[in-house]
Amino acid sequence: MTTDHELLTTLPRDERLAGRTAIVTGSSSGIGAAIAHVLAASGVHVVVHGRDTGRAERVAQSIATSGGRSSVVVGDLAASPAAARDFAARAAEALGGSVDLLVNNAGIFPVGPTASLPDEDVAALLATNIRVPHDLVGALAPAMAARGSGSIVNITSWMANVGTPGVALYPATKAALVQLTRAWAAEFGPSGVRVNAVAPGATITPGNEASIEILERMTAAAPAGAPGRPIDIAHAVRFLASDEAAYVHGTVLDVDGGIVAARVG
Repeated sequence: MTTDHELLTTLPRDERLAGRTAIVTGSSSGIGAAIAHVLAASGVHVVVHGRDTGRAERVAQSIATSGGRSSVVVGDLAASPAAARDFAARAAEALGGSVDLLVNNAGIFPVGPTASLPDEDVAALLATNIRVPHDLVGALAPAMAARGSGSIVNITSWMANVGTPGVALYPATKAALVQLTRAWAAEFGPSGVRVNAVAPGATITPGNEASIEILERMTAAAPAGAPGRPIDIAHAVRFLASDEAAYVHGTVLDVDGGIVAARVG
């Protein structure tokens, strides 16, 4: 299988989203970086976000080298609601004042038994995976609605659909984001703002490469038979952001190799 890096550095360029702007949270690595690359390859001016300026700038430089356009806006979104709203304002300014697409990708995944999951991990999960998307949508969706157009794509997880021992709160936060997706579709859809989600399966990222053998065992019985790549998720996000998905509202697109829906062994 062609690696994610090889695919991202040889992306064909097109103009299907030319002239549009996007914020991709958590895009200094992994799935978020792939989303930023794919959107930029289709003409989007992308805000690359992360907490580390150097990492975000490396992604932006790679996008520029490939002929795309991006801006770097850093910030700790989970620090407070005010911090998330401040980031939204700075990112919108970097994009010229108008945001066409918000991708709520930033997330954390500390896991452990319910009784021993540290309080700080509980607080961080709730803040990063639920409150931050809520704050950003609250800050950015009203302007989209007033303009009569826009798209929001939330990154959830296949784990929101299953119960797994020792992993309770992380998938619960992603299930909450699924429900927010539906509610926001109902709230903002009549004003021209489409809200949808992508649910990745077990995907190889820089954050879990050390667990590659676990991911391979986890996906062996799924139809795809192997873990996913960030670019697989990025292509789904681009579809939902495009005019090809103009009639798609409030849906969750599973990009998980069939891990939830089917078994082959």
